[in-house]
Amino acid sequence: MGEGIVTRTLLVIGHGMVGHRLVDQLRALDTDHAWRIVIAAEEHYPAYDRVGLSSYLDGKSKSDLTLAGADFLTDPRMDLLLGCPVISVDRTARTAQTTHGDRISYDALVLATGSRPFVPPVPGNNLTGCFVYRTFDDLDALRAAARPGRPGVVVGGGLLGLEAANALRLLGMRPHVVETGPHLMPAQLDSGAGRVLHQHVTELGLRVHCGTATASIDTGANGKVRAVTLSDGTVLEADLVVFSAGIRPRDELADAMGLERGERGGFAVDDLCRTADERVWAIGECAAVNGRCYGLVAPGYRMAESVAHQLTGQKPEPFTSTDNSTTLKLLGVKIAAFGAVRPDHGRAVEVVFAEGTDRYAKILLNEDSGDLLGGILAGDTGSWTAIRSLVGHRPPTDLEQLLLP
Repeated sequence: MGEGIVTRTLLVIGHGMVGHRLVDQLRALDTDHAWRIVIAAEEHYPAYDRVGLSSYLDGKSKSDLTLAGADFLTDPRMDLLLGCPVISVDRTARTAQTTHGDRISYDALVLATGSRPFVPPVPGNNLTGCFVYRTFDDLDALRAAARPGRPGVVVGGGLLGLEAANALRLLGMRPHVVETGPHLMPAQLDSGAGRVLHQHVTELGLRVHCGTATASIDTGANGKVRAVTLSDGTVLEADLVVFSAGIRPRDELADAMGLERGERGGFAVDDLCRTADERVWAIGECAAVNGRCYGLVAPGYRMAESVAHQLTGQKPEPFTSTDNSTTLKLLGVKIAAFGAVRPDHGRAVEVVFAEGTDRYAKILLNEDSGDLLGGILAGDTGSWTAIRSLVGHRPPTDLEQLLLP
């Protein structure tokens, strides 16, 4: 340790993907070893790739998905407390208390508590046979309950809902997907891309019910899930139900800490992820940056890197809500949404190059300048990275060849 360096303690509450990125960045930047790091993790496992969680049901092990290598777990600067959630924080004394009764002193505190699955308040949502889709433990429980050949219902047709439906398919079940929007992934896709996705997933055996909601989870004589009744009157036989209808920020500590929340929840922070307390930051899905929470991992990583720079006295990059691009190969179909995908603001014109059930390509152009604003690709289309790099510029004359090679 460098001469004259006084070691301070950073407490990180939460060890998900974003909390892990913060600690990894800090370890790399803190060349003077000025920080001792304590991580209080709620789960019993070190941080893992939650984005790739479905692969855990497709043959990968917990260790395959872990983000914490041996050098991380054995770093003498760091204490990783697993299965040790923090229940209260005294900002005046700068201490945090865990469920085990331990009291941890800190000089700086980063809240990385993530989010929890939203379970719609429908009758029967707590019956035996109801699950959420968030952690290794959730998937272990789902695997134990799954019965090949039997029907299951996933509530939510967004990205996580389709991941959950694919998980049921991998477990040999016959999944139904219920989505209140007019098509699958309504937050990211328009109706044209939604048609391509719908066609593909139904060919794989998923049964899709859009434009309807879950009215009730119905019980059989044994007190377990027997069926799901939809708001349009449809009754779906079901052995189990998976709720994957969005997430809510884990901001329970806000009240006890006297910290403000964003309008829709989350710890209120500025564009450097700072709360009203100069010693406390919040990052990832629990952070409401200038009032807005972000449910994707990429913005969380940018927040983590900003705070790591601040803790080591380096010039931080303020967090800006720039790119919310989505790209995935979901159930074997390629989907990409980048830049502006709807002509909501300003003078934008939509141009559709392909429209059908096997592929779809749409771009948005600035009506005045002709610059590319964004677009959506679905199915057998060109490289989205090449097209995304053109956002903010006039597209080339061979754009159609790029979109549909």
